[in-house]
Amino acid sequence: MQIAATIIFALALSHTFCTSGFQKLARTHPKHAGLWHLLGEVEVVFGFWSFILLLVMAFSMGSGYATAYLEKQNFTEALFVFVILTIAATAPVLACVNRVVEQLTTLLPLPAPTARYILCLAFIPLLGSFITEPAAMTLAALMLREGYFHSGVTNRFKYVTLAVLLVNISIGGVLTPYAAPPVLMVAATWGWDLHFMSSVFGWKAALAVLINTLLVSLLLRKQLTSLPAAPAVNNTTAMPLFLIVVHLLFLFATVWFSHHPVVFIGLFLLFLGFTQAYPGHQSKLMLKEALLVGFFLAGLVVLGGLQQWWLQPLIADIQSGTLFFAAIGLTA
Repeated sequence: MQIAATIIFALALSHTFCTSGFQKLARTHPKHAGLWHLLGEVEVVFGFWSFILLLVMAFSMGSGYATAYLEKQNFTEALFVFVILTIAATAPVLACVNRVVEQLTTLLPLPAPTARYILCLAFIPLLGSFITEPAAMTLAALMLREGYFHSGVTNRFKYVTLAVLLVNISIGGVLTPYAAPPVLMVAATWGWDLHFMSSVFGWKAALAVLINTLLVSLLLRKQLTSLPAAPAVNNTTAMPLFLIVVHLLFLFATVWFSHHPVVFIGLFLLFLGFTQAYPGHQSKLMLKEALLVGFFLAGLVVLGGLQQWWLQPLIADIQSGTLFFAAIGLTA
């Protein structure tokens, strides 16, 4: 079963590099375009192959074995990411962050597009230490999309920006012991509290985020200076303050109960009802996008649960220096 699971995992990895081929099939074979589009979604890949794994498991070991394996897995993070992405992408939350960014932009002695760009790549990723990395990623990506990616910038600008954003988000959540998943796994066992995280890892991560952002701003300075003043993501002046406060309360409550899905799923259902009460101040909820990311993470949990037999010895036998450079390569 372990060998079969590893083969399926390898096929899933290969599938991620073939999604453009499935999108092409959707255009050339319209009869089954929906299926090809589905298989061409990167976020669907691991979820799809996890179903294949469960089918193989059910036929070879019995349906009871497959069900028991599935019930042993922890899907809390996948559920949490779905909820936090949906809440963070709402118009009131975006309006709040946009107000803060606009105020900070006026304090920086730089052209507005450049200052706003720096804040999107530095300030918001560091904010992920308090509102979690998925929420910070959502906010930064949406603000960059509205403020820059719709302004006719080159593909080079987009790829470089996203690369730096992904890295900054990944390291920007280590100022606190509860935001970054790798930290969460060991913080309680090793006694890593807020003071330890901020003094040992946090300031280094903040410095790295700042250096990354300044370097990419210098690299793209010609395009940044040629852009008009970046528009606001939302009409922030028309957004009622109480709506912003309520949405932030839902966001922080979800973060607070991030390890208790029975609580934050209940809060999310209440949140969905609240958004229906004020449709005039809401944008379309990003349920599909959030579901796709949650499905991706859930598929990774199912497939990854049977990779320990080869992955753990491999990592345990690697020297710290080799592991460090391997991590850099995997990040790229």
